[in-house]
Amino acid sequence: MDIEDAQKAVDKWIKEHGVRYFNELTNMAQLTEEVGEVARIIARRYGEQSEKESDKNKDLGEELADVVFVVLCLANQTGVNLQEAFDRKMDIKTKRDKDRHKNNEKLK
Repeated sequence: MDIEDAQKAVDKWIKEHGVRYFNELTNMAQLTEEVGEVARIIARRYGEQSEKESDKNKDLGEELADVVFVVLCLANQTGVNLQEAFDRKMDIKTKRDKDRHKNNEKLK
């Protein structure tokens, strides 16, 4: 599924199951909450913080998917074609950074 299809799938789900989109500020707060859940897993599983027993079954993929879902909601309700925006961003990054990381001594 490409990003455009994902946006359509989220829109269909919202219309069939979600009643309506939460407003943009609520979705921004939800996005922050979901990113925090990803950060908690990363900090404890891959960082130096100890992981609570109750957190060991948390699914990083599921939490990342929550982030994507809310981003797609925000794109839909603000009229952003995320596929086009992502394609433009990849083109910009490729042109701008084509040699930047290859020449970074810190990455060798």
